[in-house]
Amino acid sequence: MAPKKKNETIEKTDLTVGKLLNVEPRTVKMYYKGEEREIILNCPFDARKYTKEHVISWYKEIHLGRILDDKAALYLKMGKGWSYHAPFGGHDGIQIAIGKLFRRNKDFLFPYYRDMLTCLSAGITVEELILNGLSKETDVAGGGRHMSNHFAKPSIRIQNVSSCTGNHAQHAAGVARAIKKYGGDEIAIYSSGESACSEGYFWEALNCATLEKLPVIFVIQNNKYGISVPVWEQTANAQISDNYKGMKNLAIFNCNGRCPFNSYNTLLEAREYVLAGYGPAMVHADCDRIGAHSNSDPHKLYRTDEEIAEANKRDPMLQLRYIMLEEGIIDEKRLLELEAENERILREAAEKAESAPDADGTQWNKFIIPEPFAGPKDNTEKAQTDPNAAVITYLQGINETLKEEFRRNPNTFLWGQDVASKDKGGVFNVTKGMLQEFGNERIFNSPIAENNIVGTADGFCRYREDIWVVIEGAEFADYFWPAMDQYVEISHEYWRTKGQYTPNVVIRLASGGYIQGGLYHSQNIEGALSAIPGVRIVQPAFADDAVGLLRNAMRSRGPTLYLEPKYLYNLRSASTLKPPPEHIVPFGKAKIRHTGTDCTLVAYGTAVHTALNAVKELEKEGISLEIIDLRSLIPWDKEQVYESIKKTSKVVVAHEDNLTGGFGGEIASSIAQDIFEYLDAPVLRLGSKDCPVGFAKNYEKEILLSVQDIIEGVKKVVRY
Repeated sequence: MAPKKKNETIEKTDLTVGKLLNVEPRTVKMYYKGEEREIILNCPFDARKYTKEHVISWYKEIHLGRILDDKAALYLKMGKGWSYHAPFGGHDGIQIAIGKLFRRNKDFLFPYYRDMLTCLSAGITVEELILNGLSKETDVAGGGRHMSNHFAKPSIRIQNVSSCTGNHAQHAAGVARAIKKYGGDEIAIYSSGESACSEGYFWEALNCATLEKLPVIFVIQNNKYGISVPVWEQTANAQISDNYKGMKNLAIFNCNGRCPFNSYNTLLEAREYVLAGYGPAMVHADCDRIGAHSNSDPHKLYRTDEEIAEANKRDPMLQLRYIMLEEGIIDEKRLLELEAENERILREAAEKAESAPDADGTQWNKFIIPEPFAGPKDNTEKAQTDPNAAVITYLQGINETLKEEFRRNPNTFLWGQDVASKDKGGVFNVTKGMLQEFGNERIFNSPIAENNIVGTADGFCRYREDIWVVIEGAEFADYFWPAMDQYVEISHEYWRTKGQYTPNVVIRLASGGYIQGGLYHSQNIEGALSAIPGVRIVQPAFADDAVGLLRNAMRSRGPTLYLEPKYLYNLRSASTLKPPPEHIVPFGKAKIRHTGTDCTLVAYGTAVHTALNAVKELEKEGISLEIIDLRSLIPWDKEQVYESIKKTSKVVVAHEDNLTGGFGGEIASSIAQDIFEYLDAPVLRLGSKDCPVGFAKNYEKEILLSVQDIIEGVKKVVRY
């Protein structure tokens, strides 16, 4: 066809469908795979902007996805794999449209476990999808480390997301925040079912995205069921999008999720709105769930045979197939050839995938956490502090190091609650002055939503590998619990993706007591968090270590939990001479704070100072105590601890956290397991009482670890 001239109207050619197909709802019959099928034509296919070949190619892709879905169920029955399978039938239109909207290697796609066709359309090959389903070593999502039917291809920005339904909304909002900060023209696409909208973190992600006008599209595939729970038991509005009508800056679009063309046209409108900078969009797609929720869901226990039969009659693929034949878009001979070609593609891909090696479980210890900038073998602490250097407090050490690292790396960001409010820098002023120096683009307040603080950090880091994010995970460590699922996500991103992604996040938390803070202001949480592998955990006891460990965290790939005992912020005994520039403390390297011969005491954080305050009293009793400051909990320095115990033959482990479930139990059990023969007495653990830390000063005195507790404990062990 000749090029279009200015103001010239081009007539429709025979290649253009040019109309709204199947306007009149009716029931028809057709043959598919030799079987007569009854179909309810209730899906008007809006193909006015599409050529015939366009329609045919989209049908071919839908058909390929559906026969792959059938193949997945067959693998399961044969016991070959795909032990978790969530069929997508009934979502065909919206899923192929999402895949077509996604721009490979540019946009960020966050699919959910039902998004097989989405991922096929977006760029994951049939072979790669089968490799995932069969948990093969060459699975591009993560080498079989994640559940089957959790498709991903990080190399083209199809993200590896959690089984924790809907929590990837936070990650989509987070990477969208980075897109906006860097002035990019990418978008983030979140996809999930309607029931995930009931989760609090979905609301937090929407709140964040609308507040900041972030370039993210939230696609809701509404098939009316959350496993067995119908939508009307989930929310007051069965039309899920109606729940969000009052949210400023949010554009809401509703579409027919059975129709690929209506879905795609709707997504194009949503993208246009988002790219214009107006804010996020929500695309609510009306779908059917033709099959069960998953292979382990006996859906006939809660759905009638009639309902299931009606859903099957509304099969989007068969509706499109019938209309294509009826409207003369394709003849039956060519259609059968096309379908046979898909069968060949599937067969050849399956042969290749089945012959691939199974996931190698012996590699379990690879990619748990990246190598740090400075580990225990580094000689980073050898630089001598200038004896004429100024004395800095624990708080000043953190504040100055943050500023130094932000000057060094312009791709560092900090957010949390109260961290960027004029002259205030956090509840304890640890970040004071950072807003003034680095500006609101890099230092900013977040909503009071801990899950959102951590989850958006995970998402933000996906934009560039040289990004580091420092977050105040909560104003007090006690408030961190709402963020726990995001903490878990951060902990296994590196392992789950087989090293393809790790969030460079430093989670700062002010923890502990002795400040008369009471409930939610005085508790310790490291015992619980240390049980989750994949995150470094440090708790410095002195200002110079606060500097060195923070600098290491801000230069090391992967997540670090940085615990700040708030009692130490301005404690005189925690102050030190200012360390030299570039001072770095290795992870997993303890330090002897006091040498002794009769007993070893292992501690960290505030407990180190408590132990040092007990030394003189113990010396009066003729007891020589060696105090080891762990500084780093994950990993912890077994070599240094064991060396000391071999000298003293007796050991006490002390920490501020409560005794039961405290990290001291891990230390004690390791000692008993590894060097039992060197012990002349049982390992004694000391900690705070197994009780919440009360508000009144007298409660603190009774509950928290005290100098007297250490004196009595050490004497007991020495005199055993």
